Amino acid sequence: MAAPAMAQDANVQRVEITGSSIKRATAETASPVQLITRDDLMKSGKATVAEYLQTLTADGAGSLPTGFGNGFAAGSTAISLRGLGATSTLVLLNGRRMAPFARADDGQKSFTDLSTVPMQIVERIEILKDGASSTYGADAIAGVVNIILRKDFEGLTLKADTGISGDSDAKQHRASLTFGKGNLDTDKFNVVVNAEYSKSDMLMNSDRAGRKWIGKGDLRPYGYAINTQFAGGYINSNNDANPSPTGLIRDPVTNNYVSLPGCSTLSVSSPQDPKGGCVWHHDQFRSMQPKIESVNLYTRGTWQVNADTQVYAEAGYSKRDTAFTLIPPSVTPTVAFPPNATSPTGVVNYGSGAGTTIVLAANHPQNPYGVPVRVRYQAFDVGPSTRQANNEFNRIVLGVKGNAMGWDYDAGYTHSESKLHLDYSNMLNMAVVRDALGDSSPASKHFPYYIGAQAGKNPASLYAAMVTNATSDSTTKLDIIDFKASRELMQLPGGALSLAVGAEHRRDKLDNPSLTGTEDGSINASYVAAKGDSKVSAVFLEVLAPVFKTVELSGALRYDKYDRFSSTTPKLGAKWTPLKTFAVRGTYSEGFRAPGPAESNADSQSTGTATVSDPVRCPGGTRLPGANASDCELQVAAVKVGDPSLKPEKSKGYTLGIVWDPFNDTSLSLDGWKIKRENEINPLPYNEAAALPTAIRSDSNLTINGVVTPNTGVLLITKAPYRNSSFTEIKGIDLDIKQRVRLGDYGRATFGLTWTHIASWVRAESSTVRYQFAGTHGNCDTSNCAGTPKDKINLTGSWDLGNWNVSGVLNYRSDMKNIKFEGIPCSSKLADGTPAPNGCKLASFTTLDLSSRWNVNKQLQLFASINNVTDKIAPLDPLTYGGMSYNPMDASGAIGRYFKLGASYKFF
Repeated sequence: MAAPAMAQDANVQRVEITGSSIKRATAETASPVQLITRDDLMKSGKATVAEYLQTLTADGAGSLPTGFGNGFAAGSTAISLRGLGATSTLVLLNGRRMAPFARADDGQKSFTDLSTVPMQIVERIEILKDGASSTYGADAIAGVVNIILRKDFEGLTLKADTGISGDSDAKQHRASLTFGKGNLDTDKFNVVVNAEYSKSDMLMNSDRAGRKWIGKGDLRPYGYAINTQFAGGYINSNNDANPSPTGLIRDPVTNNYVSLPGCSTLSVSSPQDPKGGCVWHHDQFRSMQPKIESVNLYTRGTWQVNADTQVYAEAGYSKRDTAFTLIPPSVTPTVAFPPNATSPTGVVNYGSGAGTTIVLAANHPQNPYGVPVRVRYQAFDVGPSTRQANNEFNRIVLGVKGNAMGWDYDAGYTHSESKLHLDYSNMLNMAVVRDALGDSSPASKHFPYYIGAQAGKNPASLYAAMVTNATSDSTTKLDIIDFKASRELMQLPGGALSLAVGAEHRRDKLDNPSLTGTEDGSINASYVAAKGDSKVSAVFLEVLAPVFKTVELSGALRYDKYDRFSSTTPKLGAKWTPLKTFAVRGTYSEGFRAPGPAESNADSQSTGTATVSDPVRCPGGTRLPGANASDCELQVAAVKVGDPSLKPEKSKGYTLGIVWDPFNDTSLSLDGWKIKRENEINPLPYNEAAALPTAIRSDSNLTINGVVTPNTGVLLITKAPYRNSSFTEIKGIDLDIKQRVRLGDYGRATFGLTWTHIASWVRAESSTVRYQFAGTHGNCDTSNCAGTPKDKINLTGSWDLGNWNVSGVLNYRSDMKNIKFEGIPCSSKLADGTPAPNGCKLASFTTLDLSSRWNVNKQLQLFASINNVTDKIAPLDPLTYGGMSYNPMDASGAIGRYFKLGASYKFF
């Protein structure tokens, strides 16, 4: 830890630390900041910035992994500090904002896509682990991730690597070229150009067929019932069945569903449904990891105009094409869209809705009953749906910085834009489906549509009319003009009193139209759209006061003016250094997040899903007679509509900790922290939304006390309107230890430990309704339903000997209760009714990654890495929907041992 007296030495180079606009001589501020160097990134063996950041202990629920193909924002990646969601983590590139991804996560939350950041030219990453709205404005409630790219590179370097899994698949190839010319001191200019290309193969869930439960939809071999979430085609009970590849049709007398023949030629699942269905599983089609092809271009030019003035420009471009494979479509979906005169509810139930139910006509060749009958059919003949997400991102920064009249200043203009093209294949035109199955009149052009084993009889003209691609083109634009300046005002006993001031004007625009055909329920997908245009002007100031040699105080204040509201956010910090080797630090900060366009625009709407226990058919986790086990672990859809009356979220954050160097080569920091976010913008919790009397259900009603009870059928869809909840409060501890060991002739070694402990993670919906998520599988209303483990640990070790380096990282997450929040029954049960897995506990997970580097000479460097060295298998997780039977946090345990080999050559 730097001695405070350094601040008085005019020859010490001062640097700007994330979270502050005042340059200082030491990186240890009152705020906890985690520094990740370029060397840390290279040693990790990770392919992208996102992959590395998502291994950090501060990352939590709501982050977006590469493999989340069935999410709203498929094709993107994001980090979620403290589990508060990607929208409450501000991501900066060289200290400035980027345009958000052009589709909101969960149809709600705007966020920055980390995939657009070029990996090979990253200089360092600074992670501020407390609030920073007083410096940066909205969205910095949980913290800030500032990715800083190289600005002074000279020479020409070519780097390439290739990777392959231990199963000889999931290949990755990457190449980059970095060129830099000019020295600012001697040439008065520097230009850096970086180009990167990468390609990753698709990995299917079926490719891990021999890896126990990994990627499997069928969990019966592990004691579960037939009706797990990635299974279909089974018959639940009377008048209740899942779509089948053969087609299930309903007996008009008994209301029992009966399977058409041909299951053995369509489904690879075994054994088959004892009730006569044709069971199938999603791993027959779905990808585990997408196919990705990407290009990243970045250039920066810096010109030293004179001793006091520097002009700079940045330009970045990223193109990333991502492809996922999902399951074939069902012909009887329930879809939601904005209400209209024809559909005032905004919902069409094609399976059992009054006037909208799709049926097999009385004289359909596959209908033996002579009257129209209901059908449940998964259209394997149409084929699996593919999702193409092609994202283009660009960013330009023009700036000038220097010194004038005693002030250090920096002013700039930023333009950033994201364009996303979505293309979903093998979608269904529902009007043609209805006619082809149920309209036998002479006017019908498409009847009959043969299903299941007889689908080979259908003409190509039917599929040309019935099968379509749904597309959308979304854009986000961000324009910023900013200015900041700082100077020393006077000398205090501990050093110079410093002041920083600044101003910013920003405009954000989002245009995210829904997929074609979803605006009126005419295809088999729900409407997801958002639109918004906001302007914000802000001014801020910051003061750093070393009042004594051992005491440093800091304060910041920012005022933001939006179209419909304003916000004033302060921050206070203090650091006491009674010894050169010991300091106590603490901060108090306030923050805010403005309602995003998906949340606040009345024209914005989305439909999401989450796993709930149906409060009608499975009250308190115990199913009623006639209900099914799946009613207690139900994937329910909920419609969310923007509300212009929403208020901004507000937060208060506290940190208190120590920084201590107890011995030579030993450093330690320990920080306790608490964040309380009020007026939190959330949809109505899905378990509460499922209990609404307006929820739409099928007509498979229960018989209670001998009476068929209306509105007790299988839950299909409900409404979860956005609202300002009461608050969320999170408390925890961060520990960071580094130890350097000098080994004489045997080189030197470095060890590190980073530990984050979540003591409490409470979400309060009202004064009486609270959910405790710490140590549980919730919050399942956020992306992936990945859970909130109480402990995450990274243990690192690195050994340098001559031109060799060997490094290792041990990644640990603690176990979790398989419950959605404290105080409720187990979320998953085995077929015999006992809690699962492992007595309702998701096991802890630990992996080891190793890497090695050899500097052959000054030009050539060879490197290699092995991720998941022990080939550890991720624990069975039946609840999450982010990975098929494994938790998305444990993706390396699903893919398995992974090898990389590469080289870097510097030409001059």
